[in-house]
Amino acid sequence: MTESNASSPELAEGDIVELTVGEVAHGGIFVARHSSGRVVFVSDALPGERVRAQVTEIKKRHARAETLQVLEASPERLEHVWAEADVSRDPAERPGGAEFGHTSVAFGRELKRRVLADALSRFGGVEPDFEVVGLGDDDATRGCGWRTRVTLHVDEAGRVGPFAARSHDVVRVGSLPLAYADIDELAQQIIAKGHRGPGRIDFVAPADSEVRMRARVKGTSTRKPELLTERVGEREFTVSEDGFWQVHRLAAATLYEAVREAIDPEHFDAEAQHYDLFGGVGLLAAAVAELAGADARVESVEAAAVATELALRNLSEWSGATAKTGRVDRYLQGVLEGGADALAASRAGTVVLDPPRSGARADVIEPLVVLGPQQIIYVACDPVALGRDTGLLRERGYELTRLRSYDLFPNTHHVEAVATFLRA
Repeated sequence: MTESNASSPELAEGDIVELTVGEVAHGGIFVARHSSGRVVFVSDALPGERVRAQVTEIKKRHARAETLQVLEASPERLEHVWAEADVSRDPAERPGGAEFGHTSVAFGRELKRRVLADALSRFGGVEPDFEVVGLGDDDATRGCGWRTRVTLHVDEAGRVGPFAARSHDVVRVGSLPLAYADIDELAQQIIAKGHRGPGRIDFVAPADSEVRMRARVKGTSTRKPELLTERVGEREFTVSEDGFWQVHRLAAATLYEAVREAIDPEHFDAEAQHYDLFGGVGLLAAAVAELAGADARVESVEAAAVATELALRNLSEWSGATAKTGRVDRYLQGVLEGGADALAASRAGTVVLDPPRSGARADVIEPLVVLGPQQIIYVACDPVALGRDTGLLRERGYELTRLRSYDLFPNTHHVEAVATFLRA
């Protein structure tokens, strides 16, 4: 381990350097430039700070480093919301999952806005005016207590805890501040006792009853996953315990309303064929169906068969609602090969596109734009993926007409956006 200075021609892993921190980058890291000219992505910092950091990785065009000490702090820096993740702790012992926990939730939203705006400008060629909206009382609680689903890991020695940031090493913690309080209480009991491993322990706090815990040791679960009931307003959704559901206690309701509001009424034909692609258990398909009315024709498409079965149950009040299991790109190709009447109904419809973090990509975008729906409501959980897909859609005749963004993951770098694209 060596101290690097202005005379150092290059960096090496393990070097300790002083850096002046610039803007935020995607992934909860910040951009700095070493005196050698190399760009360094540094974690646990804030724009404008001067820090001592240790180089952890050298790439061809950049390096990565972890903050060891803050020499000149930003006025936005606060005591970390998660004591074990504070910069005063050895980086190898800091748990991951709270990359912006050393600032206010409000400034965390501003950092996310900058990342999303940069991605849309750089990859999508658009510069919409928007802000990232907080949920409920997250500002008052400093973004604590919102996670209704938490996974802890168990190592060979039986130690239970989260992974350290940017590693798969289990670290022991005395609190889980982002977790729903009942999850934190139960998890601390398990952490104190330890558990047979290696494996993982999943905690869920559903709307219908008390917290569930389910361990998976060496690939074998202690029990079968249960079916849970989640609620969005007065509407109930059946969800598998190990299936996908939004993590923030207010996220599902927020996205349900966000999709309804994102649909342009002037381009919405209630009698058309609508689609919810990557539809999960039918949450957003229900939002579209509710707008279309009792005879809504909405089809949810999802690769997971269990989720498809639950989507059929959750959409059963609409006689024209269906759910199919399959890869979205292949499904769209099948639609394109259908008859003229089916294609006409789809072309008049609205598509909700809620892809995984990697985005929809050309494999899905290409057949989707050939299908040519009136509007595409894109629900994005990754800024760069949304930026790239925005570029693809604009090149193929769709324009971004509306964007809203929501802080569904306080104290982390993750951000959600709901974008409306209309056929030009």
